[in-house]
Amino acid sequence: MKRINNSVILLSLFVGMVYTHAQEKKQINLDEAVQLGIQNSKSLKIDAAKIEEATADLLEAKNRQLPELSVSASYLYLPLKPTIDLKIPGVSTAGGPEVHQVAYGSANVSVPIYSGGRIKYGIQSAKYLVEASKLSSENDKVAIAYNVAQAYNNLFKANQSIKVLEENLSASQKRDETFLKLENNGVIARNDRLKANLQTSNIELQLLEARNNYNIANINMDLLLGLPENTEIEVDQNYLDEYDDVKPVDFYLNEARENRKDLQAIDQQRKAAALGTKSAKAENLPSIAFTGGYVAADIPNFLTIYNAVNVGVGVSYNLSNLWKENSSLKKSKAREMQLSATNELLNDNIKLEVNREYQNSDYSKKRIAVFEKAAFQANENYRITKNKYDNGLATMTELLDADAAQIAANVGVINAKADAALAYRKLLQTTGTLTIK
Repeated sequence: MKRINNSVILLSLFVGMVYTHAQEKKQINLDEAVQLGIQNSKSLKIDAAKIEEATADLLEAKNRQLPELSVSASYLYLPLKPTIDLKIPGVSTAGGPEVHQVAYGSANVSVPIYSGGRIKYGIQSAKYLVEASKLSSENDKVAIAYNVAQAYNNLFKANQSIKVLEENLSASQKRDETFLKLENNGVIARNDRLKANLQTSNIELQLLEARNNYNIANINMDLLLGLPENTEIEVDQNYLDEYDDVKPVDFYLNEARENRKDLQAIDQQRKAAALGTKSAKAENLPSIAFTGGYVAADIPNFLTIYNAVNVGVGVSYNLSNLWKENSSLKKSKAREMQLSATNELLNDNIKLEVNREYQNSDYSKKRIAVFEKAAFQANENYRITKNKYDNGLATMTELLDADAAQIAANVGVINAKADAALAYRKLLQTTGTLTIK
C-alpha cells in the first residue's frame, strides 16, 4: 500500500512538472511582438524571394553589356577513306594521302558597341524594379506591424475583461454566501437569493466566454510571432498609453503622400515601364558589335591550319521589322497606361483611407469619455442602490440590474481605450508612418 502511495505521489509530481513546462509564459510588449511578427512572417519570406528574383533580373541585364566568348572544338574519325578532289590547277589528288581523322577548333568573341539603347534601358529598368520590390516589402512590413497590433489589442482586451469579471465574480460569490445566511435566518425570501445566484451564474458565463476569447487570441498571437502554441503571452499593462494626440487631417494626408511605400513602389514601376517603352522602340534599330575569332584545324597527312585570327565589326538588323508591328512597344505602352491608372486609384484610396481612419480615431477617443462617464454613473448607481437595498428601499432586482450595469460599463471603458489605441495605429498605418522599432 505504501509502495502504491509513493507511485501516485511520483506520478503526480511528474504530471505537475510536465504541465508547468507545457504552460510556458512569456511577457511581451507591443514593440517586441511586432519585431517577432516581422521576423517570422511568411509573407515577408515571399517578398525576400521576389527581391532576389528582381536582383537576378538586374544581373542578367548587366551581363548583356559584357563580351560574349564562345569556344568550340571537334574531333572526327573517318572509318572509310574519303574521296578528295582538289580543284586547284596543277595539283593532282590521285593517289593522295589517306585521311582517317580530322580535328578543328575555334574561338569567337563579340563585344556590343551599339544596340539602340536596349542594354542601357534594360539595366536601369531592372534597377527600378528591384527598388519597387524592396518598397513593396517595406509596405508589407507596415501591414504586418498593424496586424500584430490588432492581435495584441484583442489579447489585451480579453485579459482585462477576465480581470474585471474575476473581481466581480468573487464579490458576487461572497454576496451569495451572505444571502444564503440571510435566507436561513428568514431575513430574505428564497426567490431573492436565487436571483442573486442567477446573477453569479451569468458572470461565470461571461468569464468563460472571456477566457475562451483570450485562449483564441493567445493562439493567434503565438502563430503570428512564431512561438510554440503552448506559450501563454503576458501583455504589457502600459499598452493603452502608447497613442499620441491626433493632429489635423491635412497633416496625415501629407504624411501619406511622402511615406506610403506602395505609392513609392508604383512610382518605381512607372519609371521602369517608361524605360521599357524606350527599349521596345530601340528594337527597330540595328545592333553593332566588335567581333573577333581564332580558328585552328589539323587533318593529318593533308592539312594543318594555325593562327587563323580574324577581327571585324558586325552589324545586324531584323528586316522583318519593316512589315511587322512592334508588339513589344504596344505592350509597354499599355503597361504604362495601366500603372498610371493604378497610381491615380491608389491616390484616391489613400485619401479615403486616411480620412476614414482619422474619423475613426477621433470617434474612438470621444467614446472613451462617454464610457468613463457611463462607468462613473453605473458605479455610483450601484453604490446608491446597494445602500437603498440594505435599508429596505430597493428590490433585489434593482440591485442585480445595477450590478450588471456596472460590470458592463467597466469592461466598456477598457475596450474603448484599447480600441482607441488600435485606431490610432491604424491611422499611422494608412500614412505609412507606423513605427517599427
